[in-house]
Amino acid sequence: MPCYRCGARQTDPVRGASPWRRGVRNESQVLICPDCQRLHDLDLDSCSTCGSTALICRLGEVECRSCGAVWMAARSPETLGPAPVAPPPGLSAEVEAALNRVLGRA
Repeated sequence: MPCYRCGARQTDPVRGASPWRRGVRNESQVLICPDCQRLHDLDLDSCSTCGSTALICRLGEVECRSCGAVWMAARSPETLGPAPVAPPPGLSAEVEAALNRVLGRA
């Protein structure tokens, strides 16, 4: 999944904690690259109970990691937001080459 702001893709992780951050925007899980994390206006959803943006979204629910509040994700057309970012050109070729390397294809 690319960064929701700039479309950058994650590369193979280095050992240890990932510098990428998860967030929730329009009640959908998103990734935020290290460069975009430096911005102060990430436009992420926040908890209506405590105001924290430390949220996770799973199985149609949003949970606040700060206070533990849980609510159903109301996915109406108004909250869906813009269309997802199209994959960068050449992504399918990169995936095919990686699968060929892993599976030992010529």
